[in-house]
Amino acid sequence: MRWALVKVSLAVTTMVVVAFAVPLGLVIRELARDRAFSNAEREAAAVAPALSITTDRDQLERVVASAGSDAGMAVHLPAGDGQEALELGRRRAAEADIAAVRKLGRASTTGVTGGSTLLQPVALSTGKIAVVEVYVPESEVTNGVGTAWAVLAAVGVALILGSVAVADRLGVRMVRPAQRLVEGAHDLGEGRLGARVPEEGPTELRLAAVAFNSMADQVVQLLANERELAADLSHRLRTPLTVLRLNTASLGEGPAADQTRTAVEQLEREVDTIIRTAREAKPQTAAAGPGAGCDAAEVVRERMAFWSALAEDEGRKWRVAGADRPVRIPVARADLAAALDALLGNVFRHTAEGTAFAVDVHNGEDAVIVLVSDAGPGIPDPEAAMARGRGSGSDGSTGLGLDIVRRLAESTGGDVRIGSSVLGGTEVRIWIQLDGRAPATGGHRQPRRRPGRLAAVYHRSRSR
Repeated sequence: MRWALVKVSLAVTTMVVVAFAVPLGLVIRELARDRAFSNAEREAAAVAPALSITTDRDQLERVVASAGSDAGMAVHLPAGDGQEALELGRRRAAEADIAAVRKLGRASTTGVTGGSTLLQPVALSTGKIAVVEVYVPESEVTNGVGTAWAVLAAVGVALILGSVAVADRLGVRMVRPAQRLVEGAHDLGEGRLGARVPEEGPTELRLAAVAFNSMADQVVQLLANERELAADLSHRLRTPLTVLRLNTASLGEGPAADQTRTAVEQLEREVDTIIRTAREAKPQTAAAGPGAGCDAAEVVRERMAFWSALAEDEGRKWRVAGADRPVRIPVARADLAAALDALLGNVFRHTAEGTAFAVDVHNGEDAVIVLVSDAGPGIPDPEAAMARGRGSGSDGSTGLGLDIVRRLAESTGGDVRIGSSVLGGTEVRIWIQLDGRAPATGGHRQPRRRPGRLAAVYHRSRSR
């Protein structure tokens, strides 16, 4: 591209220089010729008054000498009235040319050896026509033309060199961003996901760099989402694994029971390995589309029916409130079920047997609050617990359960808070926005809420 621009600029500038310099040089040559013959006409005009007064040879010689052009001027007087034809000076023009000028009565020029001559007719007092011949050498006709052509040539060469230099700089300015774009694409193709291109250069290449960087960011985000999906799906396996682990305790002793316990433990380790491998992915949850959603009360009843069997086995008391009437939320059924399973699984995993827990659903005009509380020891550092992938430090904890819940709430514009429950342990509050607000991006966002009936209901439930 760079050399193509240089070649195009060279060709265009050369054509422009030729188109302007050649006609200008011809005009300068014509001006020099006109100047030389104008001088010759002035010299001939200086002799004309004397010819109209006298034809005396001596007087005419003095007039020609005073004009200072006796070497290049000749006067041709015709014969008549007993006077012979008289010629003063050196004649260079042909006799036929002189006769033609005398006959026609108008000036003309004719070429001679070494230059040209101007033949100027002058009327005498006798009525005859004399001819004044002024010699114009070729050197006078071309005086200054060579210098002018040299100046034009120098200017033309300078313009060509300047245009080539400018085209080369423009080519570099265009080629370098393109080369960086190629290198960035090559690096990204080889797996270097941090490759980015400086957004500089011409407008088109700058827009291409912006598009490339956006594409690279999307690729990184897609890969992160894939790892995140693997971690979340693996974490969802923890619920049936917990059931299996609890059920193996009732198998008693024997080879089959030992093999089952070993298989469950190995499966749990494999799931933990998958989660820990993928847990560094940055979360990003898309907002639910139009018409999407589920009945939160129905999902809560369904998941509590599942976990109630385990609660009875472990002697846990449990309670559900606010799930007796439909509560529509803009969240997929599977996502809400996964979030509830993550929270209830944490209750069973991190609290002692016999610890009570409860799930409350509060429905409002602009939001729905789901509370999961227990009577356990509580969480000493809620902020650390909300950090993705950090976990609680205990064996089998991946730290993704609360992250699943947080992403579900943020997908609606809501959030998740951890506090102390009325049962004396931990309370996880899921605030699900209902007004179609865009999901939070770039970290944890605190949405602006409108005070209303839901806030009053929530505070009354907290004061019981």
